[in-house]
Order: sequence, then C-alpha cells, then structure tokens
Amino acid sequence: MSSVPHSHPQPSYHPPKAGGSFDILRPLRSLLDRIQVKNSRFAHRICQVIPCCCPFERDIQVFGRTFHIPALCKLNPLYDEVVALRFRALSYLVDECGEDITRYIC
Repeated sequence: MSSVPHSHPQPSYHPPKAGGSFDILRPLRSLLDRIQVKNSRFAHRICQVIPCCCPFERDIQVFGRTFHIPALCKLNPLYDEVVALRFRALSYLVDECGEDITRYIC
C-alpha cells in the first residue's frame, strides 16, 4: 500500500466562539498545531507519551455494584490538539520511515 505525500499544512479547525468571547488557550492550541514531526525518535516518544485511549475510563466494583467512570480525557480543553499531534507522529512513522506502528494502536 503506497502513501500519498502531503506537502501542504493541515491546520486544525477551531470554530469561533459565540459572542466574541476570548479564548485564553488559543496560543497553546496554535503552538501544539505548529509542532512538526520530522524525527523518528521524536515521533516514537510522542506515541509513547500520548496514550491511544483514555487511561481513566474504567469500571469499578464497590460492594458488588459496578460503577462506570467515563473517559475524562475529553474534558481536557487541548484534547483535540494532543490527539492530532499523536496522529501526525504515527503518520510520519508510517509514511516517511516505513515503520510498523501496530504496537501504538489499541
């Protein structure tokens, strides 16, 4: 399976806030979106540090009853940018380095 090289940037879409409100996290979002993956060591490190699924989602049994704790990662205001960074790292490893990334997939 061959891959198609992409030379144009893929900016993230952040819908405008209603009412002209100020987004205090916009500079941090932009910073995460501008990180380019150009090194296989860096790409591997990103894939190791950023999990493929939320580690906080689980079922807990207390006194014979099961309680489900939902995925709390989506409460993170930078979740989309972090996931996009991990995806760029995985894409770099596959497209540029030709590596097998199955160990990073849940």
